[in-house]
Amino acid sequence: MHTVLGANGPIGEELTKELYRTFTHDIRLVSRNPTKIHDTDQLVKADLTDPGATERAVEGSEVAYLTVGLPMDSELWERQFPVMMRNVIDACAKYGTKLVFFDNTYMYPGTSTPQTESTRFEPNGRKGRVRAEIATMLLDAMAAGRVDAVICRAPEFYGPGKTKSLTNSLVFDRIKAGKRPFVPVSAKTARSLIWTPDASRAMALIGNTPDAYGRTWHLPVDPHRRTYAQLIQMAEEVAGRRIPYTVLPLAFFTLGGRFIGPLGEVRELLPRYREDNVFDSSMFTKRYPDFAVTSYRDGIAELLG
Repeated sequence: MHTVLGANGPIGEELTKELYRTFTHDIRLVSRNPTKIHDTDQLVKADLTDPGATERAVEGSEVAYLTVGLPMDSELWERQFPVMMRNVIDACAKYGTKLVFFDNTYMYPGTSTPQTESTRFEPNGRKGRVRAEIATMLLDAMAAGRVDAVICRAPEFYGPGKTKSLTNSLVFDRIKAGKRPFVPVSAKTARSLIWTPDASRAMALIGNTPDAYGRTWHLPVDPHRRTYAQLIQMAEEVAGRRIPYTVLPLAFFTLGGRFIGPLGEVRELLPRYREDNVFDSSMFTKRYPDFAVTSYRDGIAELLG
């Protein structure tokens, strides 16, 4: 039994499809209101902040994949993410279940220094501190031998379906709707973006590779990093039309955050838009040389098709 905790999000859904397609049909989907993707999926309603519910969700699982996402709300993250991680670790330890944790890069410093699996945690905001806390919680449990686990870390998303990110909402969603795209902070800095189906496929592969456990992996990205100007130029070529854009400066988010909650919530992430954001996934590429990474051009073509 492979169990997806947080099955309704974009990563969980794509992960479930890849597990079914490549590894197993014995899949349990867990969320507050799970829905089937395949006829054989087993559904379990659970609130992972409840220890008992988490144990029932994990019981009988060979592998559990923690892919839970929460809205961009610092207070909610501080209240719920550490509790969820503690409950999932305890449940996996109790039942001898392997744990695959889908993580992000919010705890990394927002500098142009390339990010590798050994990059130190230097969060510069509340959400980054929460992500550092829960990643460290799991690393400590791994080091203590409590759980056999692996961390799969990804940079900012772009992708189809339910994918949510600044890049999707401000740039590609607006282009597809025929609206002028907004570029956060700078159109001239290089971006590291991950195609959400690639992230899920890679996580399924790692979770089914016994010797991959016990460490952190950076999930695969197109190594040819592009600026927003270059990404929009690709979109112009795909769409066959000129696409003018507007750059939203730091001041827009700083001032707007005083009146619009969501703008305030993204402010701590803005340093990674001001400078090059270089996410190094070469360790994955060396271990899995046959894994096909979606190029930015192919991803944009699918998004705008």
